[in-house]
Amino acid sequence: MLDQSKPVYQRLRDVIAAGILDGDFRDGDMLPSVRALAAEHGANPLTVAKAYQSFQDEGLVLVKRGVGMFVATGAANILRARLKEEFLANVWPPVAEQIRRLDIDPATLIDRLPA
Repeated sequence: MLDQSKPVYQRLRDVIAAGILDGDFRDGDMLPSVRALAAEHGANPLTVAKAYQSFQDEGLVLVKRGVGMFVATGAANILRARLKEEFLANVWPPVAEQIRRLDIDPATLIDRLPA
C-alpha cells in the first residue's frame, strides 16, 4: 500500500522500485513510458518524469534516446541495499521498541511471517 503522505513523485518512485525489487523489471528491461505510467497512476507526466529522473541521477535507470528507459545492471541490488539500510535505521527501531514494550516473543513473529 502506498503512503499517501508522500509526494506523488515519491510514491511513483516506490512503485518503480517495488517493480525492480520484485523482479517485474529486471536488469536491461525497458520501463513503461512516462505517458503510460502517468496514465496508469493518474499522475501528471512531468511528475512521472521527475521520478524517472531521480532514478537516472542515481544510475539505476539508463536512457536510450528515442527508445526509452531501461533498468541499469545491478539496480535491484543497489536499491535493496539502500532500502535495507533505511529500514534498519528508520523503521526498525520503533518496531523493535514496540516488540519489547508488548513483550512479544521473536518466535511468534517468525511464525507469523507471510509465506
